Amino acid sequence: MNPLSREREQTQGAKEETFSTFTHQTHFDQAAASRKWLFKEDTEEQKFISTTVMKTESVTRMISITFILLSLFCHSSQGGNTGGQDVLLCGPQNLTLTSSNQMILATWEDDPSCSAVNDQLIYELLVLVGDEQVHHDLVTVTPDQIGSSHLWRWTSHVALECVSHSVRLSVRFKNFTSPRTQEWTLPGKEHDSENPEVYPRDRVFEVGSRATFCCVLPAGGSYHNMKVLDNTSSDVNIRPINNQTYLLTVVLNHISTTSCTDILCEAMIQNEKRDNGACAFIGYPPGDKDLQCKTRDLESVECHWTVGRNTHLLKPTQYQLVGSACKPGSQGKCSQKVNVSAGERNWTLTARNELGTVELWDTADLMNRVHMFAPESVTASTVNDRNVSLKWTWKVKRYKHLNVTCQVNVSHAGTHELTKNSGVGLDSADLMNLIPNWSYNVTVRCRTTQHSYNWSDWSSTFHFHTKGDVPDALDVWMKVKDNEILIIWKIPQENQSHGLMLDYTVTWSKIRETNQLNTTTVTHNNVTLSLDTTQQYVVKVTARNEIGSSSPSTIITPHVSGGLHNTARTSRIIGSGGGFSLSWSSSPAASCGYIVDWCPTSGHSMVDWLRVHQTNVTIFSKNFHSGQRYSLSISACTREAPLLLETREGYVSEERIPDNLFTIRRLKQKGSIVEMSWDPISLTEQTAFIQGYVMYYSDGDKNNGQVSTDDPTSTSLTTLDLTAGSYEFTLKARTALGECGSTSSGVTVDLQTDTLITTVIISLVAVFSLLLLVTVVCCRHWACIKQKVYPPIPRPLLTDTRLKLTGDHRCRLQVDQCYSEVDIMDAPQLLFKPGAQVKGLPSSPFRGVFSNLSYNLTMETEDQQPQEDHTNEYQAQTLTLNQADEEPESHMTCVFTYMLLPQPTCNELMNI
Repeated sequence: MNPLSREREQTQGAKEETFSTFTHQTHFDQAAASRKWLFKEDTEEQKFISTTVMKTESVTRMISITFILLSLFCHSSQGGNTGGQDVLLCGPQNLTLTSSNQMILATWEDDPSCSAVNDQLIYELLVLVGDEQVHHDLVTVTPDQIGSSHLWRWTSHVALECVSHSVRLSVRFKNFTSPRTQEWTLPGKEHDSENPEVYPRDRVFEVGSRATFCCVLPAGGSYHNMKVLDNTSSDVNIRPINNQTYLLTVVLNHISTTSCTDILCEAMIQNEKRDNGACAFIGYPPGDKDLQCKTRDLESVECHWTVGRNTHLLKPTQYQLVGSACKPGSQGKCSQKVNVSAGERNWTLTARNELGTVELWDTADLMNRVHMFAPESVTASTVNDRNVSLKWTWKVKRYKHLNVTCQVNVSHAGTHELTKNSGVGLDSADLMNLIPNWSYNVTVRCRTTQHSYNWSDWSSTFHFHTKGDVPDALDVWMKVKDNEILIIWKIPQENQSHGLMLDYTVTWSKIRETNQLNTTTVTHNNVTLSLDTTQQYVVKVTARNEIGSSSPSTIITPHVSGGLHNTARTSRIIGSGGGFSLSWSSSPAASCGYIVDWCPTSGHSMVDWLRVHQTNVTIFSKNFHSGQRYSLSISACTREAPLLLETREGYVSEERIPDNLFTIRRLKQKGSIVEMSWDPISLTEQTAFIQGYVMYYSDGDKNNGQVSTDDPTSTSLTTLDLTAGSYEFTLKARTALGECGSTSSGVTVDLQTDTLITTVIISLVAVFSLLLLVTVVCCRHWACIKQKVYPPIPRPLLTDTRLKLTGDHRCRLQVDQCYSEVDIMDAPQLLFKPGAQVKGLPSSPFRGVFSNLSYNLTMETEDQQPQEDHTNEYQAQTLTLNQADEEPESHMTCVFTYMLLPQPTCNELMNI
């Protein structure tokens, strides 16, 4: 190796060593700067040590730079290479800084000498906030980019208004570092206010992000406090940058209920507390998702997506579809005019707001995603009683070339029915099995048949009314009671009558004499027939409207000993949910199902029924009422008379029997025994099943007790061994809801009064018995007693005899010969003077009864004596007394002391 080559090799080694030393020194400087930034909040001792280290490092750096420059100068002088000197002059020029919000944008150019560099340039950028280095970055420039402008951006965590921001720019290439550097500083905002200022203002932040705010104090002011209003974060840090600037770092995890969140700074200025603040908007970046595109008119694309949560930002999210802006206010929908043809294509949607950007993609063949418009102008071409033909038109003419399936929704009286039809360009449909004289509403929607994409919207509603027809056959049922059969049918509903109902015709005949018909026509829904229930009858009922009569409904009446009159066990049932749930065993006789009928157990409400084909059913009725007992029957439907299977009795829901409902018929006391009896409660008043009765009694002291019975048909209860006193008796009924129907009554138990009454009753019975005994004895010996007390009086035989008596007292005797009952008086005693004679008559103190004879008697005074009796010497003859021949004292007198009481009738005398 020649001396010149050896010298160049030594020189090159020295350069590489020098470059290595400079590079190491540069990294050392950066590390020192980093240490200075990391330890900016250390103690005073640490700051002193750090300052000493930095001074030492600065001296070492200056010595190294001087040594490197001297070595390069000596080498260049010895080598005589002027091109190398031009390369050493390479560096940045025309450095400028601009800012937007908190972002710094740096631009610069290469020095013309850099064009001699055949390797890449590496620009090094250092960012200083105030006097502190906070960021380091490298920008690589390839040889083909040398000579052009370069761009670099960086966002500061501190608002640019708070403090100055500086950028230092240097370059290195190969093993050399250019001594040429440039620096640009963005000063903080000049403070000319008398109040503290907070930055940044009106900035947008994402929820959960860490933000830094600064408070710049006016001259002469001192810091007091900084805080974030309406924020729940505990991660808050406050520190000073210098004497006039303080930084607050916080995690914004809460969206304010108002439009923004306030950051407040308080300072003491001239011993006065002043504050100021800034507003921060907290929200979310776009959260849209699930893009799906389709076509409706085959001339444009229409895309839909799911809008994300509310961003809580003042400026709405901006959308672009395939590069074109969507209409303002687009919420999940955007469309663009495109050439729709077969084949897949990518569709892109961009959503952007102040916090971020979201891009959504969808790949689709729009011919497979045709979302048709709703059919238009739906109408009916023909309307009959039970069928209608519909037709409609299309908004898009190209639909006529598509294979379409349409769905027709027919609604009436709250019900809906769907029918489907398919065809190319389908624009009509036929509706069958409609109800005559009935109103319908119809809507139509369609979709493509091949891909079965989304249904179109429903068309506008079309209304039509079918023509009338004869009524449907009636639902007929019957109930048998004694020798009467109630034929009843359900009044046709509007969808069964098909017009205005006029009347009903009922015909009946014996089952074997169908040619001998009986007919009646009524306008109501029942007929009571008085028939021979030992015979079976065929009953037919038809309904008639203005169109005509329905087909007849037939029912066969049962024998008294069979059919509905079969003996069926009645069981209790309790409803639930406002109805009755029934189940029963199947019957082989049920060829046409079962009939369940029900009615109130008491009263005259009409029967209702239901036909089913299963052995269980739940019955609901708007006429059901709680607390009312119902009777239910289950019958098998046969080809002849219905067959009764079971009967039930129960309540939809029981209710408590009201108080004071019992009618106390009697409260009977006998000694220490009290019996209460009452009238049974009628079924209409029994709001629950009675399971028995209980009677409570109490005298207000310790004599309390009760008696009860489990017999629901009982009407009396008896208490035993009561002591004297006043008692209150309370009667209650036992039900599944507890004891209810409380009815009270009082009674006084007096044992002495009972003894007196008993004694009186016994005495009365004894006296009555004695009288009865005397009466019986007298009846048996009546003849003897009568002979002794009331002897018989002989019958006088005198006729037409006149007696003329003197004196003022006269008696007229009329005697009938037992032809009628008259008052009979004993004949007065006739007294005569001694020696007086009466011709033709013997002397007698008594006289009989003279038939139709009137005579005057002269009564003798009491001092006159009667003559001798001649009782047996009466003769039937006529006597005449001559008053002229008699002496005054010889006349006959009537002595009133011998007048007797009225005598028995003639018939009684004959019996004697």
